[in-house]
Amino acid sequence: MLDPLGPYCDNITDYRLSYYLILAPVCNYAKGKWVVDNRRPLYSGFGCKQWLAPMWACSLMQRQDFTFEKLRWQPKGCEMEEFEGPKFLKRQDKTLAFVGDSLGRQQFKFLMCMITAGKDSSDVLDVGNEYGLVLPPGSIRPNGWAYRFLSTNTTVLYYWSSGLCELEPLDVKDPQTEYAMHLDRPPSFLRQFLHKIDILVLNTGNHWNRAKLRANRWVMYVGGAPNTNKKIANMGRAKNFTIHNTVKWLDSQVPKHPQLKAFYRSISPRHFVNGDWNTGGSCNNTKPMSIGKEVLQEGSSDHAAVSAVRWTGVKLLDITALSQVRDEGHISRISITSSPGVQDCLHWCLPGVPDTWNEILFAQI
Repeated sequence: MLDPLGPYCDNITDYRLSYYLILAPVCNYAKGKWVVDNRRPLYSGFGCKQWLAPMWACSLMQRQDFTFEKLRWQPKGCEMEEFEGPKFLKRQDKTLAFVGDSLGRQQFKFLMCMITAGKDSSDVLDVGNEYGLVLPPGSIRPNGWAYRFLSTNTTVLYYWSSGLCELEPLDVKDPQTEYAMHLDRPPSFLRQFLHKIDILVLNTGNHWNRAKLRANRWVMYVGGAPNTNKKIANMGRAKNFTIHNTVKWLDSQVPKHPQLKAFYRSISPRHFVNGDWNTGGSCNNTKPMSIGKEVLQEGSSDHAAVSAVRWTGVKLLDITALSQVRDEGHISRISITSSPGVQDCLHWCLPGVPDTWNEILFAQI
């Protein structure tokens, strides 16, 4: 009988180690509970000003209750390695890229604060120009940012692509032009720079509504022409169609880029009560209701994400259910960017819940 481990084991120690790795259960980081940890937060909400987006710093917006900063996610039946900036940076000559919407941008910003412990760092160089991430004329911000830690040549970047598909202006000479939203094409940024990326985290979800498409002048295209398929025209189906196409394309690229570890992050929950963002919806709870409440479901709540990554080389970064029980962690009514009476029950206070998303990502890579 052939040894199933044969060519991979040079001695009995290797054999036992390999046998253990085969039998050892894989930790399901999505199952567990939030526990109080007085060592938290990992950085101060009053610091991290080098990377801080003021609209997400609830400490600077006079939030009164900060119990939410003291919670740590405890996976059920296993331990999650403590995140430390120096440990993360030991992955030398690596590039980690976030590609997605404003919640992907939050995850990126939170990670920069986590790596630097919220302190200004002279070790970091802005390398956005290497990835075309520069401020376009007339824009209030670039399409993303890229920063390199010089001591280890580690790069962390974010590229804005709220729909995870290619956007093409229909008339480049017209500043009010419509844009073809190619549902069956991945963002050109990925096609151009995938070879430079070692760890990739994708996300989309909350921009898939008619109001967003109208405001951005986006028109759905499939096969290079305006979409005529009524099934795809439905917003939910259009989103799922796009996610599947982008993940399928990425899966086809994995063999060409053996260094690449690719993740699709499940959707971040909204916590609007008694309305939506534009109809008086609120999320006024400020004290954690999740302490000790276990999340025990086996599968992800984001069924579209599960379906998209199934049988592919793209892994699921499942954060939906564990974030669902953290309704007190949103910016809520203290937002400094929204209109009067409008609450932000979508984005998260910094530091906060997305720190845990990054801890789980760190554990999986």
